[in-house]
Amino acid sequence: MKKIKIKDYFTKARLRIFAVDTIYDVIGSILYAVGYYTFASNADFAPGGVGGIAIIINHYLPWMPLFLCQNIINIPIAIICFKLLGKKFFIKSVKTMFFMWIFGDFIVPLFPRYGGAEIAESARLLAAIFAGILTGAGLALIYMRGSSTGGSDFIIMSIRKKRPHLSVGSITLVIDGVIILAGGVVFRNINAVLYGIIMTILASVVIDKLMYGSGSQKMLLIISDKTDEIKDRIFEVTERGVTFLKAVGAYTGQDRHIIMCVCSKTEVYPTREIVKKTDPHAMVMLSTVDEAYGLGFNPLNEQ
Repeated sequence: MKKIKIKDYFTKARLRIFAVDTIYDVIGSILYAVGYYTFASNADFAPGGVGGIAIIINHYLPWMPLFLCQNIINIPIAIICFKLLGKKFFIKSVKTMFFMWIFGDFIVPLFPRYGGAEIAESARLLAAIFAGILTGAGLALIYMRGSSTGGSDFIIMSIRKKRPHLSVGSITLVIDGVIILAGGVVFRNINAVLYGIIMTILASVVIDKLMYGSGSQKMLLIISDKTDEIKDRIFEVTERGVTFLKAVGAYTGQDRHIIMCVCSKTEVYPTREIVKKTDPHAMVMLSTVDEAYGLGFNPLNEQ
C-alpha cells in the first residue's frame, strides 16, 4: 500500500481551495454577524434557527455574548450529528462557527447597533429587512463552499438522512416556526412574529438568488413533427445546441423526437418564435433551470 506523504496534502490546488474557503467564510461571517448583531438583536424579535434562540436567551441574559451563546447551543448539536454528516462537513462547519464567534462577539460590537438603545416601532421593519438580506448573503457565501453555521442546519440535514422523504422546506418550516412563535411569546408582541417571518423569508430568498439565481437558465422541451427544421433554425439564429430525446406517442405508438434546449432568458423569445413559425401545432414547455454547467454555460470545474 502506497503511503501518502504529508506534503502531498499541501499542493497548490488544495491550498487554493482552502484559501477560497477561508475568504468566503470570513466575508460570510461578517455579513451574518452584522445582520444578527447590528440589526436583529436590538429589534425585539427572533428569526428562525439557532440565532433566534440565542436572541431569546440574550433577552433574559443580556450579559451573554450573542455568538458565544450560539456556539454553546451548536457544539452539542454538532457532536450528536457528527456521524451522520461526516468529518469533512463537520470540520468546515466548526471553522465557520469560529469565524462567526470572532466577528460576532469581538469585531462587530465595536460599532453601534441599529436604532441605539431604544429602537422605534417603525424602524423594526427596516431592521428585519436588512437583517434578512445580510444574513442571507452571508449564509449563501458559506453554503457555496460546502460549510454551514451549525445548529438547525445540522438538525435539518440529519433528519433528512434519517427521513429522506421529508423535504428540507417542511423541516425548516417546522423548526423556524416554533422559534419565531417563541419569540412572539418572549417579546409579548405579535409584530415580533411578523418581523421574524419577514427576516427568515428574506434570508431564504437571498440565499436562493445568490446561489442559483445568477446562473439560472431556461429549458424548453419542444414536441413537433418538424424537429429537424426547428433544430437547424435554433442553431442558425441563437447558435444554441439542442438535444434530441427519444419518445413514443402514447396514442399513436409512433417513435418521435423531443427537442431539449437550455438557453438564457433573452434567448427564450426568439427560440419560441422559431417554433411558432416552423410548426404552429408544436407543443412548447418552458421551465427554469437553477444552474447550467458545461459548454456554453458556467465552466464545470471546482472553484
